[in-house]
Amino acid sequence: MDTRIFEEPKIDCHVHVLDPMRFPYQANTHYAPAGQELGTPTQVERLMDAYGTRCALLVGPNSGYGLDNSCMLDTIARGGGRYKGVTVVRNDMTLEELEKLKRAGVLGVAWNVTYYGIDYYDDAEPLLKKLEALDMFVDIGAEPDQLLAMVPLLTNSGVRILVDHCGRPKVDGGLDEPGFKALLELGATRRAFVKLSGFAKFSREPAPHRDTWPFVRALVDAFSLEHCMWASDWPHLRAPSRVDYGVLLALVVALFPNAPDRRKILWDTPRKLFGFAS
Repeated sequence: MDTRIFEEPKIDCHVHVLDPMRFPYQANTHYAPAGQELGTPTQVERLMDAYGTRCALLVGPNSGYGLDNSCMLDTIARGGGRYKGVTVVRNDMTLEELEKLKRAGVLGVAWNVTYYGIDYYDDAEPLLKKLEALDMFVDIGAEPDQLLAMVPLLTNSGVRILVDHCGRPKVDGGLDEPGFKALLELGATRRAFVKLSGFAKFSREPAPHRDTWPFVRALVDAFSLEHCMWASDWPHLRAPSRVDYGVLLALVVALFPNAPDRRKILWDTPRKLFGFAS
């Protein structure tokens, strides 16, 4: 592995912060991350320092916290500009509530369609209009068939879109699978961005997940490097097997051997998009 990537500037665009000792989980949570799934602010900071990751986009986890974003907001507030966030909110969130979150370093709203399902967002069009008015994102995590169903709502709104984990393609379905084709078509809108992440969620092979590489290349072709970004998904909730940060960075080197290309997905694109200081 080319260890120079440790020195290259990096922004991790999908990290969860879980600190139940300081911020207890909700009593009715559907899943309570524990053990190696925990990611306290101190652990996040040490991890990032060890691998040369300068900044991170924190994503509110439904697991443990549900609609409670206190842990994330506290981490952002204490981070000295190192973190920004994407929160989970009610569909009837007011414009004033969203403005308050934006002032606290929140850039958008996370839609976990894999958990809530498609019907949960039937009344979400007004929320998208508010996000568009505030120049905030909707960050969507969905299976390919779910994404296919959600695309009309997203594209009709005019909101900027982040898509998690390469859209979780069905590797057995190939590049022409309808859900993945719909994701590729989102690239033409120039309002959509995709996180090259979450390979363990959809690969049928161990790292370096070579069965996912054609999908990554197709996404880069459709979106361009200016609309693609890297993310670790740390601390890997419900991971089917061990996932190591260093192995994920080695995968970046394998997929993008040219340093200028790496700089775009690791630093230039997310820094410009999310407004991190240089």
